Amino acid sequence: MTVTLGSNYLGNDRCEFTVWAPTLKDVAVVIADEDKQRAIAMEQQAEGYWKATAEGITPGTRYFYRLDGDLMRPDPAAHLQPDGVHGASAVVDPNAFSWSDRSWCNLPLEEYIIYELHVGTFTPEGTFEAIIPRLGVLKELGINAIEIMPVAQFPGDRNWGYDGVFPFAVQNSYGGPDKLKQFVDACHQQGIAVIIDVVYNHLGPEGNYLGDFGPYFTNKYRPLWGDAMNFDEEYSDGVRNFFIENALYWLREYHIDALRLDAIQAIFEMGARPFLQQLSDAVADLSEQEGRKFYITAESDLNDVRVLRPKELGGYGLDSQWCDDFHHVLHTLLTGESDRYYQDFGQIQQLVKSFKEGFVYDGVYAPHRKRRHGNSSKDQPAHQFIVFSQNHDQTGNRIGGDRLSDLISFDGLKLAAATVLLSPFLPFLFMGEEYGETAPFLYFVSHSDPDLIEAIRQDKQKEFTQGLKSGKFNNPQDVNTFNQCKLNWEKHQQGQHQILWNFYRRLIELRRTVPALKKLSKETLDCSCLKAENLLWVRRWTENSQVFYVINFSTNPVKFEPNVPEGNWQKILDSSEESWKGPGASLPDVIQPQKSISIPPLTVAVYQISG
Repeated sequence: MTVTLGSNYLGNDRCEFTVWAPTLKDVAVVIADEDKQRAIAMEQQAEGYWKATAEGITPGTRYFYRLDGDLMRPDPAAHLQPDGVHGASAVVDPNAFSWSDRSWCNLPLEEYIIYELHVGTFTPEGTFEAIIPRLGVLKELGINAIEIMPVAQFPGDRNWGYDGVFPFAVQNSYGGPDKLKQFVDACHQQGIAVIIDVVYNHLGPEGNYLGDFGPYFTNKYRPLWGDAMNFDEEYSDGVRNFFIENALYWLREYHIDALRLDAIQAIFEMGARPFLQQLSDAVADLSEQEGRKFYITAESDLNDVRVLRPKELGGYGLDSQWCDDFHHVLHTLLTGESDRYYQDFGQIQQLVKSFKEGFVYDGVYAPHRKRRHGNSSKDQPAHQFIVFSQNHDQTGNRIGGDRLSDLISFDGLKLAAATVLLSPFLPFLFMGEEYGETAPFLYFVSHSDPDLIEAIRQDKQKEFTQGLKSGKFNNPQDVNTFNQCKLNWEKHQQGQHQILWNFYRRLIELRRTVPALKKLSKETLDCSCLKAENLLWVRRWTENSQVFYVINFSTNPVKFEPNVPEGNWQKILDSSEESWKGPGASLPDVIQPQKSISIPPLTVAVYQISG
C-alpha cells in the first residue's frame, strides 16, 4: 500500500498536504498568497511522513514547505510548478478535467506500433495542445501508441526531459496538467495509446531539492548522472514509495497506458526485493483495480532476461524492453560505422540471431565492453522486445544530431523501415523518420546557473568528440540548438518524403492485415542469410498464412535461391519499383522454390503465398 504524496485537493476549498521528511523535526506548509503568507503546522506520522489539512485553499494556490523553521522549499511531489523549478508549488484540482475516454481500455501490447516524440520539438508551438491536430495523420500512418519523452518539470523551457527534478509536476511550458490530460484524451479518441517516459535512476542537478527533505540519495554507488537514488539503505522505504506512487499517479490521474523506464541499468540496489519487482507488482495491482491493463517497458543495456521474466522465475516482471542489439546491428549494416559500441556489430548473421532470439550478446564476448555480455533471450516471447532504426538517444548522442536521412541513401531508409516493421517484435519509430526528416535532433538544455551551463557544455563537447567522427558541436544552452530540432512537418506531403511516408504506411498495413506478419512469434519464423553478400531472408507463417521477404543490404545485386515451400508465392511489396522511387522492378511477380532470382541492390521484397 503506497502513501499518497503532495497536495490532495479535497474540494470545497480544502486540501490535504503530505510530505516525506523522516529526519526533520519540524515541517509546515506555507501558503504563499500575494498579499500575505500563512503557515500551517504539519503533524508527524509514522515512517517519516508529515500531514496537514488546510481550509481556504483553492486550486492554483501557491505553497512551499518550511523545513526545520527556516528553509523554504517547493513540494517534491508537486503536481505543478507554474513558476519553474525554484518557485512555489501550486495546488491542482484532479477533477477539474472532464474525461471522454470511458470506453477506452488500452490495446494488447503485441499490437502496439510505437511513435516516440519530444513535445517541445514536434510542433512549432512545442505544447501538448499543438500535437492534437497531428494525431489524425499519425493514425492514418498506422500509429496506435505514442511515447512522449519525459514531461516531469525540468529547469527552463527546453530540455530532453531527463534533467527533471519534480517527478509529479507536468512541465509548465508544455501546458501543465490539464493540457496533458487533453492530449491523452484526444489520443484515446483516436484509438491511440499513450506511453510516458519516466526517470527513476537519477534527478537533474538544477532545482533538485529532494535531499533537503530526506535521504533520497546515496553515495554508495557511482552512477554516471549524479547521486544514485536510495533504494536499499536506511529510509529507503520512503524513497521507494515516492517513485512507486509516482508511477501509479501517471497511470491513474492522467490515464497513461504504459510507462517507459529510463536506463534501468542505473537503478542501483542490493535489496532482497528489487525495486523494479515491487513496482511491477504495484502496477499489476492497479491494473486489476481499474479493470484495464497497464504496461511497463524498460530501457536496459544489460541484455538480462530477468527484466522480463515473472518474479516466480526470479525476474522483475516487466512487460517489454528496448532491444539495442537489433538497432546496433541494423545501423552498422546500413551505415558501415564501427566507432564506439558499433565495433561489436556489423555482421549480417548477427541480425539473423536477433530476428530469431532478440539479444545478439547473450553471454558471448563483446570487444567494446572487453568482457562477456548478456544472457539468452531465445525463450522470451517476441512481443517483449521493442526494436527501432532510430530513437532520441541514437540520434541525439551524435555530435551533429544527424538522423539516418543524413547518413544513408533513400533506398537505405526503405530497408531500415522494412527491417523494423516486418520484424516479429514491437516496432518503434522516432518522430519524423517516417518521411525522412532532415532536421537534426541535438542535445539541448535551458539552465540558469552559469557554472552548470559551462560544465554541461564542456562535458558534452568532450563526450561527443571522443571516438566520434568530426562534426560541428552545438552549445546545448544556445536556443538555436533547440530551434534547429523542430520538425519540418509539412515535408511529409512533399516529393520523396511523401513516398517514404507512404512506404511506411504500406509496411504498417501489411503488418496489421497479413496474419503471418501480425502474429509476433519466434516459433513461427525462419531466418537465414548469405554472409558474404549481406543478404537476409525471413519466412514467417501461421496456420493459414505465409510470407517470405528478402532484404539486400549490399550495394550490388545478389543472386539467390528462395528457400520456400511449394506454393503460389505472389509479390506484394518491392521497394525497387518506380512507385517507391526505385530504379524499376526486376524481381519476378511469382517465385518458385529453389529457382534462382536476382535481387537489386538495397532492395526489400515481400512475397505472400496464396491459393
